[in-house]
Amino acid sequence: MSAFAQVAEYSAKHPKPSDITFEYGTAGFRTIGETLESTVFRAGLLAALRSQSKHGQVIGVMITASHNHERDNGVKLVDSMGEMLQQSWEGYCTDIANASSDSQVVDILASIAQLEGIDMSIRPKVAYARDTRPSGPLLQAALEDGLAALDVEATNFGIVTTPQLHYFVRCLNTANSPSPYGEPTESGYNTKYGQAFLRLVDGKPLPSTLHIDAANGVGAPQVRKLADAIGSPYFNIEVNNGDTDTLGKLNIDCGADYVKSNQRSPVGTTLVPSGRYCSFDGDADRIVYYYADDHGIFHLLDGDKISTLVATYLRDLVAAAGVTDLQVGVVQTAYANGSSTSYIKDTLRLPTVFAKTGVKHLHHEAEKMSIGAYFEANGHGTVLFNPCAVEKLQAVRPATPAQADAINRLWALRDLINESVGDAMSDMLLVETILICKGWTLEQWDAAYTDLPSRLLKVVVNDRNIFKTTDAEQKLTSPLGLQGVVDSLVAKFPKGRSFVRPSGTEDAVRVYAEAATRSDCDQLAYAVAGAVFDKAGGRGDRPAEFL
Repeated sequence: MSAFAQVAEYSAKHPKPSDITFEYGTAGFRTIGETLESTVFRAGLLAALRSQSKHGQVIGVMITASHNHERDNGVKLVDSMGEMLQQSWEGYCTDIANASSDSQVVDILASIAQLEGIDMSIRPKVAYARDTRPSGPLLQAALEDGLAALDVEATNFGIVTTPQLHYFVRCLNTANSPSPYGEPTESGYNTKYGQAFLRLVDGKPLPSTLHIDAANGVGAPQVRKLADAIGSPYFNIEVNNGDTDTLGKLNIDCGADYVKSNQRSPVGTTLVPSGRYCSFDGDADRIVYYYADDHGIFHLLDGDKISTLVATYLRDLVAAAGVTDLQVGVVQTAYANGSSTSYIKDTLRLPTVFAKTGVKHLHHEAEKMSIGAYFEANGHGTVLFNPCAVEKLQAVRPATPAQADAINRLWALRDLINESVGDAMSDMLLVETILICKGWTLEQWDAAYTDLPSRLLKVVVNDRNIFKTTDAEQKLTSPLGLQGVVDSLVAKFPKGRSFVRPSGTEDAVRVYAEAATRSDCDQLAYAVAGAVFDKAGGRGDRPAEFL
C-alpha cells in the first residue's frame, strides 16, 4: 500500500482556490485567512515529509500572520532545531501549495520523497500551534487533516506565541541529547527564562513598572503567565492592549509594527516622562521600546538600539571573563540606521556584517560568529552562541572572583536567550536584565548614539521582478542605470544614504533613505522614489515631491 494512499481523499476536502498563486517567503505563506485552507493542509503533508527526511525528528507548524491585520493568516514550518525551514525546502512548499489537483499533490509528495531519499517507513512527528486569529480554528482543522493523511504523531500546543513553538520544537529534539534545551511546555519555557532572569538581576535595585503593549495578541496572556511564574518585583509589568476576545482589535493602532512605522505610541497610551514602555507584535516575535522625554517628545528604541545594547553588554562580559579569543559580532540589514553601524564599528569596535532582509539570512550570518547578535530594525532578533564559543567558555578556569562572576553571567545569559528564533518575551527579559544591571533608564540607554532621520516609502511598479540587487540588497544591478541615479541623489545630502529593493509580496519596491536632517532625509527619499517611478514603470500617483 502506498504511503500516500489517503492523501488524495483528504486533499479533496480542501480544494485549492483556482485564482490564487501562493509563494512561501521569509514568513512562510501569508494572505487572507479563509483562502489558506488548502495551503495549510498541504503544509501538514510537507511537515511530515520533512520530519521523515530528518529521521523522525519533530518539525513545527505555526499558524499565524504576525503583525498583519486579523483577517490575514499564514503558516510556516519550523525546522528541527527550532530555526526557520531549510531554504532548499521553501521551493517544495511553493510547489505543493500550487498543485492544481489532488493527484498532483500526491505526485509532488512522491517526487520530493524520491529526490530527498526519504525512508517512508519512519513515522513522522509534528508539533503545531496557532495564534488568536478568528480563522485559526478553520486552518488548524485543515492542518490536522494533512497530518492524519500521513499518520503523523502530532502534538498540539494550542494557542501560544510563535517563538514558544520554536522553543518547544528545539526542546523535543534535544531531549535525549547531552545538552537538552529545556522542558517543552509553557511552564518549562517560563521557568527556564524566568529563573535565568532572576539569577542575573538578584541584588540589583528594583526597576520601575514596564508597560507592555501586547498588540491585542497572544503575547498578552503569555506574558502574564511569565510574570506569574517569575513572581518577583524585578518583573513588575502592566499589560495594555491585551484584548484577545474582541474581533477587529489585533494589531490595530498598536503593536511593534505600528509603533515603529508611525514613530508614535499606541493609540490610547499616554506616555508619562520617565515611564518605561515596550510593544510586542501580534505573535510576540518582535519588540521595540520607547519613552517620552521631559518635553513629551516620543523616542523609539528599536531593533538597532536593542542590538547595540546587547552587543555592548556581551562585549564587556567577555572581556571581564578574560576569554581573549572570543569575539562578539553584530549582523544588520540595510535598514539598520547608519548611526548604529558607525557606533558598532567606531565606538564598540566590534565586527559587523550586512545580510539580506529576513531573519533567516541574519540567523545564518550570526551562526558564523563566536557570539553573534542580530536584530532587524523592526525589533526581531536574538543572540547565538557558536558551539566553539561554548567550548571555550567551558574550558576557562577563572583566576579571580570577578572572572568567575562574568563567566557565570554569560552562562545565565545564554539560558535567558531563545537561540532558536527572535522572541519578544525572551528579548524583553534580556533588555530588562541589562538595564537593571547597569542601573540605566531608557533615556540613558538612548543616549549612546543618536539615530539619523530616516524614511521608508513604497513605490508601486508594473513588475517588481526587474529589480535585482547585490551587496545585501544595498545596490541595484537592474534596471540598468538606476543605481547611478540613486548615487547622484545621495551625494547631494550630508550623511545621505538610500537604497531600493523589491517587495517580497507585492508589485512594489521599498525606498529607504536617511540623511543628517529630517528635511534632507525627506527630500532624498522622495527624489529617489520619483526616479524609481519615472525610470522603472511606476503605477498610480507619482510619489509627491517633499515640500
